[in-house]
Amino acid sequence: MSGTSLDGIDLAHCSFTYSNQWNFEILEAETYAYSSDWVWKLKNLVTLTKAELVELDEDYTIFLGETILQFIQKHKLSGLDAICSHGHTALHQPENRLTYQIGNLPNLATFLDETVVCDFRVADVVLGGQGAPLVPIGDKLMFSQYEFCLNLGGFANISTEISGKRIAYDICPVNIVLNHYVSDLGLDYDDAGKIAASGTIDQALLQELNALSFYEIAYPKSLGLEWVKTEIFPLIDERNLDTKDTLRTFVEHITIQISQVINSKNNASVLTTGGGAFNDFLMECLSDKTSNVIVIPEKKLIDNKEALIFAFLGVLKLRNENNCLSSVTGALNDHSSGKIYYP
Repeated sequence: MSGTSLDGIDLAHCSFTYSNQWNFEILEAETYAYSSDWVWKLKNLVTLTKAELVELDEDYTIFLGETILQFIQKHKLSGLDAICSHGHTALHQPENRLTYQIGNLPNLATFLDETVVCDFRVADVVLGGQGAPLVPIGDKLMFSQYEFCLNLGGFANISTEISGKRIAYDICPVNIVLNHYVSDLGLDYDDAGKIAASGTIDQALLQELNALSFYEIAYPKSLGLEWVKTEIFPLIDERNLDTKDTLRTFVEHITIQISQVINSKNNASVLTTGGGAFNDFLMECLSDKTSNVIVIPEKKLIDNKEALIFAFLGVLKLRNENNCLSSVTGALNDHSSGKIYYP
């Protein structure tokens, strides 16, 4: 799994068993950090021409294959059923029936000499869906004991059951914005939210952020880097605030948007994963805005829940079972999404 926060490639070796319900185990897991060169390339994907994007896709597929092979060799893995890969999102414009994840080329299977299941979003977009989020099928089948499953990555997304249907959508940007502005200080991220905690809320900026039209749109809905670049960054840059004040204001924005969602149910448990779960100040601000229980699980699950569930999507695809829910994405129907490549 590689997400918009660009912290690296998350690799997890997972085992799944089914006995009346799905059970899982994360056996080994690591995040391979991107080099500064790859971070720059991935940050600027939206500026590439189609030809340049195709060339980068080929390069990224090779790089991804080499990273996966390194993980396999390090942990002496054998007898794998499949490599299940999300790739990395280069373009996401579901309103134009377009989504493109690099790293999903057939030569990945040839290079690794393993069955590869990948490209999970395209079929859903073709069926009129948002192509995101895809994790909720895993929430439904493996984490149903929680009323909400909240992921705090590049974006905050949530899934829950409403009237017997799984509903999920992107709430707002998180690390894609926080990490962008803390990079002005030469840092990759705001450790535990300490810099944000030292800042002051700019009420005018907060009001503008909360007034963005996306927040009025009914689900299903999803966000991408392009939206952040056109809607979020210009608002923040116009204010020319100190970094600490930008971070503090945006943390307030994040927690307001999330709390409005999770406060729709009372006495609920909220399973919280993704890198944002390590941002102590963010979690403290969120807790202050809700009476629901924020559950932060063990580190291995926080770091690897998305990788775990993309592995699970691959398992369901190999079994020809639905892994994409129309109630979540808005597609015409539930379906088994993804491509299978054989070596």
